[in-house]
Amino acid sequence: MRQFTTLEINRIKLLTENSVELTLIEPTETGLVKSIMDATGSVRLFLKSKNIHDFEIQKQGQESKVLVNSVLLGTDAIVNSVASLYRPNTKKGDPRIWFKGLGSYANANDILGIIEFQSVLYVLNITQLDLETLLNTNVTNPIKELVNEIRQISNEVADELLLLLNKIAAQGLVPAILNADTAIGRTLETLLGIDINSSRKPDYKGIELKSYRDKRGNRKNLFAQVPDWNLSKFKSSAEILNNFGYNRGEDFKLYCTVSSLVRNSQGLMLKMDSKVNQLLENSDKNNIGDFIVWGLDTLHKRLLEKHNETFWIAADSKTIDGKEYFQYKKVEHTKKPIVSQFDILLEQGIITLDHLIKRKSTGSVVEKGPIFKIKPNALDLLFPPSQSYSLI
Repeated sequence: MRQFTTLEINRIKLLTENSVELTLIEPTETGLVKSIMDATGSVRLFLKSKNIHDFEIQKQGQESKVLVNSVLLGTDAIVNSVASLYRPNTKKGDPRIWFKGLGSYANANDILGIIEFQSVLYVLNITQLDLETLLNTNVTNPIKELVNEIRQISNEVADELLLLLNKIAAQGLVPAILNADTAIGRTLETLLGIDINSSRKPDYKGIELKSYRDKRGNRKNLFAQVPDWNLSKFKSSAEILNNFGYNRGEDFKLYCTVSSLVRNSQGLMLKMDSKVNQLLENSDKNNIGDFIVWGLDTLHKRLLEKHNETFWIAADSKTIDGKEYFQYKKVEHTKKPIVSQFDILLEQGIITLDHLIKRKSTGSVVEKGPIFKIKPNALDLLFPPSQSYSLI
């Protein structure tokens, strides 16, 4: 999929802010002529998660084709359509999707959103439609009606936690309980009476807490997840360190960010293989190539487990007499990540991976990650809805 324009990103954000879950697809010029599109990994995942269709169990051939009621959404009208979901006998049965009438609805390389509501698929031309005007107008239109219906179904708030955070913010500057990067989260958990442990479960009654120093440009941590060593060429973090690590003072370590867009200074980048549902890390060294693997299903499960509902809490940091203090000041509240978006954001370089591997003086190797992170101000591309609250 091509890179999104700023306008397209803002329109996708607008939909997710309104609780609209969607997946994205890009028709090619050849696809429009032949009335065919590849059902990419993110599209397949979306359809499966919505109980619309599972390509994994579909047989090849036209006789096994599945038809789903669909709608092409326009500015002031809708066009009834049908989605054809099938696996051809040729080309190894690669999953295909097509919407009747799409050739008249979209141009080549338009970014289209696919939305599921009450077992019907709705197609929305993200590139062409002025969604901001359509959703904010006083005039009724099909897109506004659909978005309003979806938004009304998901309308929960975490009043109890928000009240506690307001009380903490009212205290003003609070001293950090330790001197470390993790102090901001540890301090808040202590103030909330949460036991500090290594549990993978959400922090406060099912709500995950992610605190961060409010510095412009900081990426936000999503979760840590080790590779599937059984499927990987390398079998440990130590092996990764041995091949790509460097000396920094007395330390030998690998602290780096890895993206799917460009190779980093160690020659590393991420690769998506949607055909086998895997994320790969690749080296530009010919004798290494792809060296570690994550199953995308594992990453999706981890995302859902960690961020079913999350408070992203920003704080100002101030140092007084050599000691750090925090003023917790605002919250961004997200719920139910759009799993199908995760893969797309990886491909777009909006979600990246950090290695934090270090060899101790004892010779043992530790890794605090690998940590998957998302760019600042991009949460509303992954989570609907995103609600913001001021604490001060």
